[in-house]
Amino acid sequence: MTRIVGIVNITSDSFSDGGRFLEPEQAILHGRRLLAEGADLLDLGAESSNPDGEHVTAEIEIERLTPVISALKASGACVAIDTFKPEVMAHCLALGADMINDITALGNPAAVEILQTYRVPVVLMFARNNGPRATRQPGDAGTILVEVRDFFARRVEELLRGGLHEDQFILDPGMGYFLGSNPEPSLTVLRHLEQLQRGVPLYISVSRKSFIGHVLGGRGPDERAHGTLAAEIWACLAGVSYIRTHQVAPLRDAIRMIEAIQQAS
Repeated sequence: MTRIVGIVNITSDSFSDGGRFLEPEQAILHGRRLLAEGADLLDLGAESSNPDGEHVTAEIEIERLTPVISALKASGACVAIDTFKPEVMAHCLALGADMINDITALGNPAAVEILQTYRVPVVLMFARNNGPRATRQPGDAGTILVEVRDFFARRVEELLRGGLHEDQFILDPGMGYFLGSNPEPSLTVLRHLEQLQRGVPLYISVSRKSFIGHVLGGRGPDERAHGTLAAEIWACLAGVSYIRTHQVAPLRDAIRMIEAIQQAS
């Protein structure tokens, strides 16, 4: 069964909704709204990974995240923290966060040590770029599947040797600028998701991303809702375990319809 992950960007510069939920009260309200719409868990991020995103210190991330985590956990929400900084991970896990989403795939050894102590699930993301920012470099669709498979095989083995457990791992093949500024690598990954299934849950985040806008003739983030839903339905039918989205209600309705059709005699 696919679980829906609702996005709460507590940032000033996220590519689609930067600044809208920077204040704690707005972020908390938005998180509760996504839960009411059917999100299974919330992904809270306090630093944008887009190519033009500002550098945010660990202290600022912690300041932004703390009241939101505390309020949402008090109401029973399951929350993931989108960060690559070990000190942010440790602080948020101590507050009761349930999952870590690291776009650097635990590239910092200190982060691995924290995940040894807090045995929670962690999303390991593949990216062609080095570091915590996407880049505007075109990617090769012909090699992307081999790159993703090889990276995950190598990284999982490294982390197992580092003391983590296989039941902690969730794999995100990356999308949009993380794979290339051209749409073909993202489309290729979506087309062949079955080749990435290796007994470990898959996590897909296509919501409002650039490749959707490109396919639809250059549309901006606010005009990519229908394309986003189509890509998310495709991922659901491919059997991915998690879909991270800005728009929970349409995806929840789509999944309910898919399940009703599948269960019909």
